Amino acid sequence: MSGKVRIGCVGAGYWGKNLVRNFASAEGAELAAVCDADEKVQARVRREYPAAKVTGSYDELLAMPDVDAVVLATPGSSHASLARQALAAGKDVFVEKPLAQTVADARAVTEEAARLGRVLMCGHLMVFHPAFQRVVELVRSGALGDILYIYAQRVNLGKIRTDENALWSLGPHDFSMIFELIGEPMESVSARGHAYLRPGTEDVVFVNVAFKSGVMANVQLSWLDPHKHRSLTVVGSKKMLVFDDTHPTEKIRIHDKGFDRPQEYHTYDAFLTLRDGDILIPSVPMEEPLRLEVRHFIECVRDRKAPRTGGPEACRVVEALAAAEASLRRGGAPIIL
Repeated sequence: MSGKVRIGCVGAGYWGKNLVRNFASAEGAELAAVCDADEKVQARVRREYPAAKVTGSYDELLAMPDVDAVVLATPGSSHASLARQALAAGKDVFVEKPLAQTVADARAVTEEAARLGRVLMCGHLMVFHPAFQRVVELVRSGALGDILYIYAQRVNLGKIRTDENALWSLGPHDFSMIFELIGEPMESVSARGHAYLRPGTEDVVFVNVAFKSGVMANVQLSWLDPHKHRSLTVVGSKKMLVFDDTHPTEKIRIHDKGFDRPQEYHTYDAFLTLRDGDILIPSVPMEEPLRLEVRHFIECVRDRKAPRTGGPEACRVVEALAAAEASLRRGGAPIIL
């Protein structure tokens, strides 16, 4: 593709306005159009981005010949159907997480994009976080040894959602990171949660995932909690790591902690030696993760390459969420995959 990638953003509200801002300022992109059903949002967009066409009709945006790619920041229940419409209209598609609310829909969108030769990318923002990218480098370099288990916390007091529970609202962030670190199939998923504030909409969920190699991951999700935690802990056979996104400067701490065994040892616990060494805090140059994510999508559209968070990666996240949802409905019974 020569020239700038012309973007049509659908949804410019709570989160969509951030996507509009980043695509409008991104090198190699042009904000060609914005679609939103809210007339107040339309008026704001016209003031802030006078060069962009503004409409309340999705069909009108899809019919615009000067829109190369569509960015969807709409309620999760609409993602799959709107994405398929955009693909059918010959557009590349960026869709916010989750890609769909069922595994069948996620696979259908992914297969449609592949059949049509279009770029499909899902907005798994945390994968593009500079600190998490450093975590990926450390894990893949073997600095932590073999991964034994991972646990994540994404809790806060609010924002309460009514269109989806805490699992589907918050979970995609942590599952996308976990799967980036653990490149192997899931064996089972179990989840328990409760709807304390609104019947039928769980505001707290605990999920456990077992992988075929024996690695385990646990995720705690809630918008009903006294603390604000956005953390991921990776326990390795050599070292341990904590990624704390709420810390203003020290995003990563590497703990030289664990148990050592002599090269020749028996199976008795007495031969294990506790190691409690130093803590390393690596310096990570920060840049807005959303800006990096937007830049990646533009590059993928321009160069016709597969995104880092494309359909297959997004499907894996939806599979985990759907299995956890099924376990929730069965009182925590494990779902075998």
